[in-house]
Amino acid sequence: MAIINLKDLRAGLGRHQRLIGLDPGSKTIGVALSDVTLMLASPYAALKRGKLAANAAEIAAIARKEDAAGLVVGLPLSMDGSMGPAAQAAKDWARAVSDVTALPCALFDERLSSAAVNRMLIAEADLTRARRAEAVDRAAAAYMLQAALDASRAMEPEEP
Repeated sequence: MAIINLKDLRAGLGRHQRLIGLDPGSKTIGVALSDVTLMLASPYAALKRGKLAANAAEIAAIARKEDAAGLVVGLPLSMDGSMGPAAQAAKDWARAVSDVTALPCALFDERLSSAAVNRMLIAEADLTRARRAEAVDRAAAAYMLQAALDASRAMEPEEP
């Protein structure tokens, strides 16, 4: 499937369908899930990064289980907003996962999401470094998905 814009992804969802947020890292893929009202994102899982087919199968299984009908994949743009090698790799991965899962996909800027989550976990959560590393991937996906939900809600026309 093609990568579409966030507004069209949201508009194409059926009633009570969710979105899955994905933060693809080199070792793990953070997974977040929206609620059915598309107001709130929550951390869901961290998948071990492996072969595309296996990861796509895991994502498709989550989508079926949770009635999710779209993907929002974090796009790690450079600090100046340009597409560097990491962003191009994330875009290619998102397109491939979308093709294999047959779920529409939008990309969303995720600059500094992991850094923000790390700062919050260090300041607020009493976690060891190892436990924090496990939580960061899921939380960064939720942070990115929440920002995408907020941004896409702002794109909707106001009701009279």
